[in-house]
Amino acid sequence: MNAHEIDYKIYGEEMQFVEIELDPKESVIAESGGFMMMNDAIEMDTIFGDGSNEEEGIMGKLFSAGKRLLTGEGLFMTLFSNVGNVKKKVSFAAPYPGKIIPIDLSEVDGKFICQKDAFLCAAKGVSVGIEFSKRLGRGLFGGEGFIMEKLEGDGMAFVHAGGNMSKKILQTGEVLKVDTGCVVGFTKDIDYDIEFVGGIKNTVFGGEGLFFATLKGPGIVYVQSLPFSRLAARVLALAPQTGNKTRGEGSILGGIGNLLDGDNRI
Repeated sequence: MNAHEIDYKIYGEEMQFVEIELDPKESVIAESGGFMMMNDAIEMDTIFGDGSNEEEGIMGKLFSAGKRLLTGEGLFMTLFSNVGNVKKKVSFAAPYPGKIIPIDLSEVDGKFICQKDAFLCAAKGVSVGIEFSKRLGRGLFGGEGFIMEKLEGDGMAFVHAGGNMSKKILQTGEVLKVDTGCVVGFTKDIDYDIEFVGGIKNTVFGGEGLFFATLKGPGIVYVQSLPFSRLAARVLALAPQTGNKTRGEGSILGGIGNLLDGDNRI
């Protein structure tokens, strides 16, 4: 089906949200947990899969929804529809600090490939499926495994990148090397693979991982400066450990160090 033609506006800098304007009978699909706010006359409905193939039977819908389990997503998505007679708005928020990237699928030959947790929302009619890697090395060491998400259709889709986002337009044969976790997504003609960093010193002492992604043009690549996995690792490293001890309690000054550091909790 042709995707609904939605209008949108993105607000904010570090903690963004996208406001989507729906004409009467227009709809947008979203992952659970992304909803922020909506006008009255916007109706929510939980659906199997993405609702892009309404003519399919129940088994087809179950199969389409079941494929989402392979990407770590749930069987269901939420459909937001304008059931009123005038334009209404619904908003979706980014799950952590970063940028929301609008992707017009009609301008990228109808297909965009992204990491599994990047998708935020899209116009109804956009298909949210899975993209298998045909290369063993990429599947084992590429950071995203064998499976990434693919967005197909001719409508608007929105994905989220952590931190700041860089858009790279690669010419034919041009190669970009990226940390595997920093790849947000790319257009369908990009040749994506992984490469061994190489060198004993780099491998043992580099601290940047053993592999990086290589993306070869032509096409567009989106890169994020702060993958959520990296942010989560830093938070866990600084979190209180067993016994509710903080890092300062293991120093020579112990609790005094916390007072000097501005932590005056008793």
